[in-house]
Amino acid sequence: MPCRPAACRLALVCAAVASSIAAPRASAQAEIADLREDVRGLAQRVGELSLRVEQLEHENAQLRAKIAALDRGGDAVSPAQLNAAVADLNASIKSSVSSSRSEILQIVADQMEKLAKQTNTALDSIARAGAAAQARPAAEAGAPAGDARPREGVSYTVQKGDTIGLIAKKTGARAQDIIDANRLADPSRIQAGQVLLIPGGK
Repeated sequence: MPCRPAACRLALVCAAVASSIAAPRASAQAEIADLREDVRGLAQRVGELSLRVEQLEHENAQLRAKIAALDRGGDAVSPAQLNAAVADLNASIKSSVSSSRSEILQIVADQMEKLAKQTNTALDSIARAGAAAQARPAAEAGAPAGDARPREGVSYTVQKGDTIGLIAKKTGARAQDIIDANRLADPSRIQAGQVLLIPGGK
């Protein structure tokens, strides 16, 4: 039995909405998997650096033992020579430890910055997909896009580095409500200094 035209159109709209939502989610999941792989690599690198520090400390202990044995054996080594050897060894150990720590901190900082950017990108993609999914059925039914727009809320001035997802988290509002209330065609293009209406925000 052939379907009615209205039912066929509804089925096509539902299929298009499901497809538009699934694509960004799959992309976000792939980005999260990449981040997990980066974190595993970072953990391995930290383990290697820790092992190197332990080796240096072990070598330091061996050299101290040798120096003590020479001192007990009465070999002709002056105290000044012993002090110089110990000072050189300590300087070498401190330099190695400092270099290792700096390298670890730099790696962690780079990974955190990358994670923050990818998280914001994923949130914006999901927000855009949700906005498109809600706009299509409304346009298909002939409903005016601005009729359901919230008109009450608090004002928020966009700060540098803000995204719709981050603003929603700060204010306790829903990202989609912020997009609808401000009629944002592209939520990723907000600018510092821009004033937004936050429905139900704190």
